[in-house]
Amino acid sequence: MPGRVVLGARDRRLLADADAVIGVDEVGRGALAGPVVVCAARFETIPSDDGVQDSKQLTARQREETLGRVLREGARSAICEIGPEVIDRINILEATRLAMRAAALSLAGGSSVVVTDHVDPGDLGCRVISPTRADRDYFCVAAASIIAKVHRDRIMVLMGRRDPRWGWQSNKGYGTTAHRAALDRWGPTPSHRMSFSWTPVRA
Repeated sequence: MPGRVVLGARDRRLLADADAVIGVDEVGRGALAGPVVVCAARFETIPSDDGVQDSKQLTARQREETLGRVLREGARSAICEIGPEVIDRINILEATRLAMRAAALSLAGGSSVVVTDHVDPGDLGCRVISPTRADRDYFCVAAASIIAKVHRDRIMVLMGRRDPRWGWQSNKGYGTTAHRAALDRWGPTPSHRMSFSWTPVRA
């Protein structure tokens, strides 16, 4: 991957005063259907170079390959899914925070440092930092984003096989033209987020 940034320097600086860094990231906040998925990934050491980048910078195949390497090198991870019913009840931001807290609390403790991408999860009983673009600057957050993305993509593929009208295998629940056309034709399902607005193709 020519020209890519090798992550890890910021994580190692945090590890100078901590026993672990825990990256936390979400996938699916902006989707019209399916869950929001959060992963927390805990590292006590940072590999020199594992090809880890923000999941959005990698192809599906690269994410799968990188996921295998990250897990083989001993990352501990926890995943939390929040479905459309809860998202609609408490809103997507609060659902994301709830999932972040659940995933991070299962791994945090002692002198660990939790790093999230911009969203503040609240008090976790340890140091928390929430810089903007953390998924592009911190190895632990980029790793969490990859794990979350692969996990959610697999969910959406299975959902798409059960009901192929929506094209979830390819659009992963996001508001593509084809997905919006399907909503216009058939209306939403229980897997859709009713609190989200979408513009029908026939306006």
